[in-house]
Amino acid sequence: MQVTKQGHVVVLAFPFGTHAAPLLTLVGRLSAAAPNLKFSFLNTAKSNEKVFSKIKIAENGNIKAHNVYDGVPEGHVFSGHPLESVELFLKAMPETFKNGVKEAVKESGLKVTCLLSDAFFWFSGDMAAEMGVPWVALWTAAPCSISVHLYTDLIRSTLKGNGENVDQTLKFIPGMSAIHAKDLPDGVCHGNLEAPFSCMLHNMGRILPRATALAMNSFEEIDHTIIDDLKSKLKMVLNVGPFNLASPPQSFSDESGCIPWLDKHRASSLAYLCFGSILTPSPNELMALAEALEAQKVPFLWSFRDSSKVQLLDKFLERTSTLGKIVPWSPQLQVLEHVSVGVFITHAGWNSISESIAGGVPMICRPFFADQPLNGRLVEDIWKIGVNVEGGVFTKCGTMKALDLVFKAEQGKMMRENIGILKKKAREAVATDGSSTKNFKTLLEVVSG
Repeated sequence: MQVTKQGHVVVLAFPFGTHAAPLLTLVGRLSAAAPNLKFSFLNTAKSNEKVFSKIKIAENGNIKAHNVYDGVPEGHVFSGHPLESVELFLKAMPETFKNGVKEAVKESGLKVTCLLSDAFFWFSGDMAAEMGVPWVALWTAAPCSISVHLYTDLIRSTLKGNGENVDQTLKFIPGMSAIHAKDLPDGVCHGNLEAPFSCMLHNMGRILPRATALAMNSFEEIDHTIIDDLKSKLKMVLNVGPFNLASPPQSFSDESGCIPWLDKHRASSLAYLCFGSILTPSPNELMALAEALEAQKVPFLWSFRDSSKVQLLDKFLERTSTLGKIVPWSPQLQVLEHVSVGVFITHAGWNSISESIAGGVPMICRPFFADQPLNGRLVEDIWKIGVNVEGGVFTKCGTMKALDLVFKAEQGKMMRENIGILKKKAREAVATDGSSTKNFKTLLEVVSG
């Protein structure tokens, strides 16, 4: 399906974590289907350089990157606080994007016909209204997590006075009877509710019902109850993922030789480990995890991105040189689709969970922050496709129990069956007549006007 209409879609990207990449992936799909539309991708210079180098957009000339101010004052000395750069960026919004829109309009000579933004940017509703154009928001995480933000006021009022009862469930919200208060991201009902990031998410939940459409990197069949409830509260909900299946990479790099190494192992026999690009477990947890793998004699492929900590594992690597392989980067999607991988040990980020579902690989989750504890609960107690580490941190004993559960217990067999069913549903969703494919056509109509 191709759209011949002309127009100018301005895209507002959140430059931290793994937000800009899925947004650019979606823009790439839209631009290929609507070659006469012009897309102006507004993002910080640092993030633009990163995502455009990793995601190869078809060279049809209708996507233009624009760099916007990152909010960091000239000569600023960072204090070392992990969220400092995020909060500086938030403080500069929305002016930084308003200026970027003016520049994109001036450079292209085209007025804006649609505003496509990360769902975080609640102010996009006002910007779109002022321009008289549709506002399409993209949620890059699980449907359950956006539902939490839409229900923040209800959650706060219901749980008020129950701050110590972290095990209280959200049974008063459709589809969330298994979710506990302790699973919720900071800023919903615990933590600093007045922090800039918390305020942004709270505003998002209040303003999102004004959006013309909410697109999600998910698929209808993953959670009908929650998605149907979202549809009752928002104007249009369009699951157009999983992106890793809807628009898989045409090629991949494997400089460390991961795939040939995996080819030497029997089916479902080894563990793949990766904890994303933001955080790495503490030294004590890394050693406990390593000791568990060694004690259980589980073959492993470990994508270890934190070069400052890798030397902690030197002696472990000497002892396990024939058992495992540690690499600085791996083609994760292709690794998880390899028949030899029997478990994915992960931080439970949404992209990683989506890729594990696509590969049909059960998970051992060690969540750190944001929506990861919520995702871990979905994995273990709702979809039953994995397990969280005992006590929420890696210990030798707890990790050995988790490995035994996945590889040897009847429960592990059920996990593989359950994730196999989800894998089939995900692939059906992105097929020619699948729900995500149909939703993408609707999204294309909205964006192109």
